Amino acid sequence: MKRQSKFSVKPKILIFVLTLVCIASLILSFAFSGFSKPFKAVAGVAVVPLQTGINNIGGWITDKEELLKTVKELKSSNSKLKKQVDELTQENSLLAQNKYELTRLRELLKLDEDYSQYEKVAANVIGKDTGNLFDIFIINRGSDDGIQVDMNVISGGGLVGIVYDVGKNYAKVRSIINDESSVSVSFANTSDTGIASGDLKLMEDNVMNITEVSKDAKIAEGDMVVTSQISDKFLPNILVGYLTKISKDASGLTQSGQMKPVVDFEHISEVLVIKQLKEELKD
Repeated sequence: MKRQSKFSVKPKILIFVLTLVCIASLILSFAFSGFSKPFKAVAGVAVVPLQTGINNIGGWITDKEELLKTVKELKSSNSKLKKQVDELTQENSLLAQNKYELTRLRELLKLDEDYSQYEKVAANVIGKDTGNLFDIFIINRGSDDGIQVDMNVISGGGLVGIVYDVGKNYAKVRSIINDESSVSVSFANTSDTGIASGDLKLMEDNVMNITEVSKDAKIAEGDMVVTSQISDKFLPNILVGYLTKISKDASGLTQSGQMKPVVDFEHISEVLVIKQLKEELKD
């Protein structure tokens, strides 16, 4: 093992010696002008590049601080803008909903005016059968509101269906596109009659069958179809839809085809229930 050196200098002595060297250097630099030139040269070679490097590092740090500050400001601004966009999107959605609701209510008002001869009560749809179409649905009006079985239901410009079950504060409606429904109809241009019925195969296309039309009926595609006077349960002259196809049957005695209901059975939110029964009208 190497022996540790016993030579050591006390800190006080070292500081004293360095102080003397500094004082001597100052005196010599004042006394002899050329004495400090080597020291200046050394400073120029060693200190100036070091100072330049320090300045560059300081500038780089300053730039990074400014960049970080800018990034923070941009993040804050972006967060505010995102919040504003979310608020505007929500407001736009509410406006669109209000506009859609206003359109529906205007349609109901027009329908109410078109059939002003009947007393009606407005109702909201609160439930429906499975599937995309409103072939069976529930409304929020019942016997407490004067609703009875076989009352006609209208919406969207024409006939929706008929009430088939009633509770105190609800009623169930079977629409005309349901495969158990059939409506005695007539053609507005000729008064010829037929039967409009729901069909499972046609239901998804929002189409109904038209059958039992006289072979002599002068009807064509696009003709208006309304409820007929001879219907047992449906009030007369309520718009049902428009004829889309018609042709003579194989027997040659009748015609049959298809019609497009005026009501959009994929979107029903509000309806009007006519509070007059067909049997009351007969009396």
